[in-house]
Amino acid sequence: MAELSTHHQLGQMIDGYWITQAICAAARFGIADRLRDGPKTAAELAEATSTLPDALHRLLRALASVGIFAEGESGRFSQTPLAELLCSDVPGSKRAYAIMTGDLQYRALAEIDHCLRTGEGAFDRVFGKPLFEYLGEHPDKAATFDAAMVGIHGRETNAILDAYDFSAFGVVADIGGGIGSMLAEILKKHGQLKGILFDLPHVVERAEEKIRAAGVRDRCTLAGGSFLDAVPDGADAYALRHIIHDWDEESCLTILRNCHRAMRPDGKLLVIESVIPPGNGPFFGKFLDLIMMLIGGKERTEDEYRALFDRAGFELTRIVPTAAELSILEGTRK
Repeated sequence: MAELSTHHQLGQMIDGYWITQAICAAARFGIADRLRDGPKTAAELAEATSTLPDALHRLLRALASVGIFAEGESGRFSQTPLAELLCSDVPGSKRAYAIMTGDLQYRALAEIDHCLRTGEGAFDRVFGKPLFEYLGEHPDKAATFDAAMVGIHGRETNAILDAYDFSAFGVVADIGGGIGSMLAEILKKHGQLKGILFDLPHVVERAEEKIRAAGVRDRCTLAGGSFLDAVPDGADAYALRHIIHDWDEESCLTILRNCHRAMRPDGKLLVIESVIPPGNGPFFGKFLDLIMMLIGGKERTEDEYRALFDRAGFELTRIVPTAAELSILEGTRK
């Protein structure tokens, strides 16, 4: 196959949002779920989703051209491996992520010029308040966000557990741990461990069901609060996955210093993030960094993390890579 011209390559990149929004629309209407029991025509799917048959056919035809769904000679659409990941209940489902990306992220990214000119987050400009405050006031969006994070982090959690040995700890505190997807897996793997799940009160309320379903509720304390004020005392390890990248420098220092005050003298800080490598090579974290810029956060290089740890009173002792594009930055109190 002949290589694409640079003109064609750039055109595909510019038009990338066409596919993003088409996937988002299919995810919103649950098309993949409706094909679980076999192929259907666009008319059948339209009746089930209260959409127009011709419009839905055009959407599915476009998605089939990039491998999401497939149209047979009979005019029926069927699943493909890519489409299966848009089902709600498959491991690593991307449905909620597609909806969140096509909604909150897409709308905020349209105002990236504001970030570049002012250094301020674009999300606040578009939605009138910071992301986590907005989610707290919109339970439907928060539920989609939770499901998106579970879908994204499932593969990451396995990679973290493969790369890092938590068995040396007695108590692990998951700071900003959401609905507990990572902590539940850590506790399931290490039966002697106890855990503390700490997040905003309305988030922790949503975590109760997941922690019980994982069978670890008797070993997990659920604590509500803001890590900008304080974090629970006495854990051996304080894990923060995709937390530090959400915040500006001063907020990050506040969070880390609160962990410093709360942890035991020989405790460990475990910051789990993408670490931006040098060079021009592709790396997911480089574009994730732009999304973080929309809410006032950032991804960081090793040198930037080392400096951040130092300012917060920690020594960065080692960086443990994982099979996912993130690393575990281990720190101890200085």
